[in-house]
Amino acid sequence: MNTHDPSQPHVVPAGDPGSAAARFVAAMNARDPQALGHVYEDDAVLVPVPGHPVTGAGRLAANQHLQGFGLPIEARPRHVYVAGDIALLIVDWSMRGTARDGSEIDMSGTATDVVRRGPDGQWRYVIDNPHGTASLPENS
Repeated sequence: MNTHDPSQPHVVPAGDPGSAAARFVAAMNARDPQALGHVYEDDAVLVPVPGHPVTGAGRLAANQHLQGFGLPIEARPRHVYVAGDIALLIVDWSMRGTARDGSEIDMSGTATDVVRRGPDGQWRYVIDNPHGTASLPENS
């Protein structure tokens, strides 16, 4: 049973595959693109819109778009399944509030993510799929 007090910081050791989610949240909320880049493997894939994976500059741009709202993101791993140096994370996440442009943002989902432990012991995203099993948009 998870007894974590949500009003307290959630510190996850680097050896825990769920640490990738905690490091992602910290980097996003700090608006630190360099730290955010270190959460991913070099060739990692992000799926910002179901059915439309991006990597490299596209991945950076998609994350910068989210950071541009100026709102904190929250994420909590629900399940972590490990096979050697690869893990599947099921992560509940949300971003809510009034964005810098005055628009109301209410985004949430359950991600299905794949992380891999690198030679340095850090877990990094190989596939970041924030929309999990969401349907493809029409006309895709």
